Amino acid sequence: MMETTKAKLLYVEDEIDLGNVTKQYLELMDLHVDWTTAAQPALQSFLTASPGYNIIIIDIQLPDMDGFDLAEKMLEINPAVYLVFLTARKEKNDRLRGLKMGAVNYITKPFDVDELVLLLQNMLKHQVSNNEIPAPSIQESLAIGDLHLEKSRLLLTLPDGQIITLTKRETDLLEYFYLNQGKVLKRETILKDLWGDNDYFLGRSLDVFISRLRKLFRQSSNVRIENVYGVGFLLKID
Repeated sequence: MMETTKAKLLYVEDEIDLGNVTKQYLELMDLHVDWTTAAQPALQSFLTASPGYNIIIIDIQLPDMDGFDLAEKMLEINPAVYLVFLTARKEKNDRLRGLKMGAVNYITKPFDVDELVLLLQNMLKHQVSNNEIPAPSIQESLAIGDLHLEKSRLLLTLPDGQIITLTKRETDLLEYFYLNQGKVLKRETILKDLWGDNDYFLGRSLDVFISRLRKLFRQSSNVRIENVYGVGFLLKID
């Protein structure tokens, strides 16, 4: 007999007691719940989830980032995500901001967990009736240490959540380094493998691309490109 796949939820809540109770209750309702207490790990889970999440529940008051800002970053990556905001604040402007961003609902704390479950079940029924199967949050994505590269859209997500648009050649170069991490790569080998030639102008361009990647890697705690004197370059991921 084929096993039914559970719906996947990403739950972002920094209140430990509330988070524990809500997660356990939702799991009793046969839902798969990934719970994080801050925006950065939530964004990493969102970036790497495959298949993607059916619904994302976000507390707007998080310790490392405003919940609305987190939602905006997720919407930049996948505009079709289903969002539910949680908050202890009752300001009209907050509610309007969430709804304008496309939130399916906005729940004020304290809330009844049974009501939350009914809301989620209705959202899931809507997805099923409209044949909305959650896709991976990012297609063709690579987790490079604490960085995330979305190859098809030329986007690099830094550890602080900032999303940088790379050029096609920068994207190709970063992927090439990643696939050859730990290996010393000669300049001429990189140029021929990536761009089919080893001329002077491509060599100068390679220096520019590597310099830009190194600047971006300054925000990373575990990714760096090292020079191997007289030979080439080495990507290290600690």
